[in-house]
Amino acid sequence: MANKIMQTNIEKNVMRRIFLIRMLRYVFSGFTVGCFVLVVALFGLGREVWVARIFQNTPANLADLPRFYIAAFDHTRLTVQALILLTIASFIYLARAIVRIFSTAFFNSLRVSP
Repeated sequence: MANKIMQTNIEKNVMRRIFLIRMLRYVFSGFTVGCFVLVVALFGLGREVWVARIFQNTPANLADLPRFYIAAFDHTRLTVQALILLTIASFIYLARAIVRIFSTAFFNSLRVSP
């Protein structure tokens, strides 16, 4: 009887640790870190730049938009430039991760069971 109780306590401890490891794996996954970096970068951009003024100053002509945004990027501080690049990089990483998640889910659903 004592052996069964001890075995269940050991099993509980092992299963608790396995659960913790699995949860930490999801918490510190690349997708979660990418989301966190994106949110922090966007928050930093909101604190450093008056975003409403940028949208007010955008030209009405669509052909002038790339030149406007390049000039705006060129005439900002290094901090803002780094935050913009970090935002773009994390957005691209998250888009790639989402495509990979959906593509593996799609291909796994097509797999035929024997």
